[in-house]
Amino acid sequence: MDAFFAAAEQAAKPSLRGKPVVVGGLGPRGVVATASYEARRFGVHSAMPMGQARRLAPNAAYLVPRFAFYRSISEQVMELLGRLSPLVEPLSLDEAFVDLEAGGLADDGASARGVGERLRADILATTGLTGSVGLAGSKMIAKIASEEAKPDGLVLIEPGTERELLGPRSVRILPGVGPATGEHLRRAGMTTVSDLAEAGEDELVRLLGRAHGASLHRMAQGYDDRPVVAERDAKSVSVEDTFDVDLHDRVRIRTEVERLAERCVARLRASGHSGRTIVLKVRRYDFSTLTRSETLRGPTDDPVVVREAAGRLLEAVDTTGGVRLLGVGVSGLADYTQEDLFAQAEAEAEGERVGASVASSASASGAVAGGSGSTSAAAAGGAVPDESAAGGAAVERRWAPGHDVRHAVHGAGWVQGSGVGRVTVRFEEPWSAPGRVRTFSVDDPELEPSEPLPLVRGECRAGA
Repeated sequence: MDAFFAAAEQAAKPSLRGKPVVVGGLGPRGVVATASYEARRFGVHSAMPMGQARRLAPNAAYLVPRFAFYRSISEQVMELLGRLSPLVEPLSLDEAFVDLEAGGLADDGASARGVGERLRADILATTGLTGSVGLAGSKMIAKIASEEAKPDGLVLIEPGTERELLGPRSVRILPGVGPATGEHLRRAGMTTVSDLAEAGEDELVRLLGRAHGASLHRMAQGYDDRPVVAERDAKSVSVEDTFDVDLHDRVRIRTEVERLAERCVARLRASGHSGRTIVLKVRRYDFSTLTRSETLRGPTDDPVVVREAAGRLLEAVDTTGGVRLLGVGVSGLADYTQEDLFAQAEAEAEGERVGASVASSASASGAVAGGSGSTSAAAAGGAVPDESAAGGAAVERRWAPGHDVRHAVHGAGWVQGSGVGRVTVRFEEPWSAPGRVRTFSVDDPELEPSEPLPLVRGECRAGA
């Protein structure tokens, strides 16, 4: 898919079509997830710090990602790919390998090209978005072809021409050659793929080790025999948060770790797995990253077990100076759970202690404050509805730029921005002309968060 997140936002918001759009984290430490082609002309690209992007393209539209929306579009595209072949290997929401031979649809270059062109047309008709197709005899060359086809194109590389294609290219075009390996090869006098092919396998093994060196030598000659794998088993489940301001308070850090552990278990259960190794990730103020792990006696999906294990791991980490990122993960996955009876008993005892404490508090004060619904909604990235905080104080609703809303009078729209108690909304739909902008109080009772509208009118989708 071409500039997927940004293109989806432009398709959903008529006023942004043809204009620079940047999607990513908008906080002080946010990074660019995707930039539209209009924004790329200013030098904005993915993984760039958002502050740098704003300096390069100050007039672009900066939006918070809507991953559920992107995932719904991705599912439509993956369904189209599944009609071509039983072997579809997703790489991300917007990219996948398809084995056309397994689908019996491509006997030669001409038939493969026909399949690719029909696929592009189907993607456009189904989603309203464009995709680019690379056709080749191997995954590596097909990936290179798809990059050359962007945006909105198709490139076919005939088998037998791979080495001629690769020779003059930078070594960075090959899978597994990142900045560090590329610099290592440059110091050895190898900057192009033909340099690698001519150096020979023995020299590359000497420089990079047996596995990496041998693999790179084969790829430099255009050989890539990696199969398209339809099912890639998950090896771990994890969640992490980067904080706008370094955390110094040890109690706050512990609270965040416990919160992440709860989210991790929710994701673990949603995937139908349990796991036996708990992993804690801590990135400190100086960007150094520490990883600690603990392996349990058996796999679990018990939130108490995971939370307590993550807490024990945190005790072994020095957080002096501040923490900028925390993460909790579970690996060693299984599709069953071996109950930890000791942890279960401890959890039940803890529940009894908490229940007694709450009952005592309620008896003394006559009321018990509600839960933390607003915090959970904020973490999910949506608009935060009004909630009652402890003590009955109203919590101001927050509206994320780019997210969908609906007004009782003006209908469907999206948040352009908010601040100082006001929220600005542009009212338009994917199939309408650019809409009008209106401003409301953040707690306007007629304004509510909404599900995304489908990009193609008449499409039925759950929640839309």
